[in-house]
Amino acid sequence: MSHRIAIANSDVAFDCAGNESVLDAAARAGIELPYSCRKGVCGNCAGAVTQGEVGAAGNGAIVNETCLPGQVLFCMCAPRGDLQIAPVSWRRIDPAARKRFTAKVYRNQLAASDVSVLQLRLPAGQRAKFSAGQYLQVALPDGSTRSYSMANAPHESDAVTLHVRHVQGGAFSARVAQLVPGDLLEIELPFGAFSLQEEQARPVVFVAGGTGFAPVKSILDDMLKRRIDRPVTLIWGARQAEGIYLRAAVARWQKQWPQMRFIAALSDGGEASGEDFAGRPDQALLAAFPDLRGHELYCCGSPAMVHAVREAAVQHRGLDAGDFHSDVFVEGPAAHTAA
Repeated sequence: MSHRIAIANSDVAFDCAGNESVLDAAARAGIELPYSCRKGVCGNCAGAVTQGEVGAAGNGAIVNETCLPGQVLFCMCAPRGDLQIAPVSWRRIDPAARKRFTAKVYRNQLAASDVSVLQLRLPAGQRAKFSAGQYLQVALPDGSTRSYSMANAPHESDAVTLHVRHVQGGAFSARVAQLVPGDLLEIELPFGAFSLQEEQARPVVFVAGGTGFAPVKSILDDMLKRRIDRPVTLIWGARQAEGIYLRAAVARWQKQWPQMRFIAALSDGGEASGEDFAGRPDQALLAAFPDLRGHELYCCGSPAMVHAVREAAVQHRGLDAGDFHSDVFVEGPAAHTAA
C-alpha cells in the first residue's frame, strides 16, 4: 500500500510504500534529503514528522543520539499512513543523474602500510558528475556493493580516486592491493549529501579519521580550484604518523592558504612531534578551540570518532548542532564503508 508524503511549507509531495524508507521514496521521486550512511548511524537524515505516524522500515531504530526532540531518521522509518515531514533541508535532483560506469584501474599505490590510493579511469569520452564530498559504490561479483568517497575534485571528471583502507576479510578492501592497471571495476555515482555549505563565509573546521581524509581532500581541492577563501582548520587523526599518508596535499593547501591550520592527531602519541598532537581527534579539537560558536564543522570517519567529535564540538565548545556535518564510514554492504 502506498502513502502520500508532503514536505511542510512547500507544494512538494511524493508516494512511499508502507515498507519503504522515506529517504528512498524521496530519492525515487527526485527529492534529495540529507543523508550519508543510510544505516541509521550518522544522523544526517534526521528530520521532523509534523503530521502522521511512522514505524521502522526494517530492524533498526528510527531515532539515535543525534536526533533532536521530535526528529526521526528518514533512512530508517516508513509511513503508517499519509505524512507531512519537515526535513532540515531538501532539494530537487534528477534521478537519472546517477550513472554506472565500467572503470579501469589506472594506478594503485600503497600510501601507507594499510592504505591504497586507487585511481580509476572512466571510458573514453565519459565524465562523472559529482559534488566534492560525495561517494560512489563499487559493485562486487556477489551483487553487493561497497562505498568509497571520491578523493579527487569534481573538475577531474574523467577519473575517480579512492582511498581504501585494507580491512582483513573485507569483501573489496582485502583484495584491493592485488588490483593492477587494466583491471575493470563496476561503479555507480554519485551518492551522499556531504558537501560544503557554499553560501557560508564562516570559519570551517574539517576533522578526519584515517581514510575519512578522502572526502575532505575532495572538498579542499575543490575550494582551491574555485578560489574559495575561508579560514580553514584541518584535524587529521591516525594511530601513528604514517597514517597521515598525504602530507604533501596538506603542504600544497598551506602554500595557497598561509593561514590554514593543520593538526595531525596521533592517538598512539609516542610518535607525535613538532606540531602533531598526541591524542584523538576530539581531544585535538578541544585543545585547539576554546569556542566553536560561529564555525562550521565537517567530520568524516568511524561512527565512534564522529560521535566523539560531535559531543566535543556541540556539548563542550558551543557549536550549533545544525553546523555539524558528518560522513560516517560504516562497514558492510549498502552503506558508506571502508571494507
